[in-house]
Amino acid sequence: MNVNQFIKILIRMVTNRLLNRGIRRANAPRPGSRQSPQQRAREQAARAAVKRARQAARITRRLR
Repeated sequence: MNVNQFIKILIRMVTNRLLNRGIRRANAPRPGSRQSPQQRAREQAARAAVKRARQAARITRRLR
């Protein structure tokens, strides 16, 4: 690995993190605002999906 590759990797990591932070911040609810029923349902579905994914990861870990 030469210096150029190392710099490319670092720049890519930093830009990805900044981009992700900006996207999360743009989509975050404003303080004090009320959620619509659609937003609430989406968040509940996302939490359920995360719960299922963690459970699947636990089960597959046990099978190995």
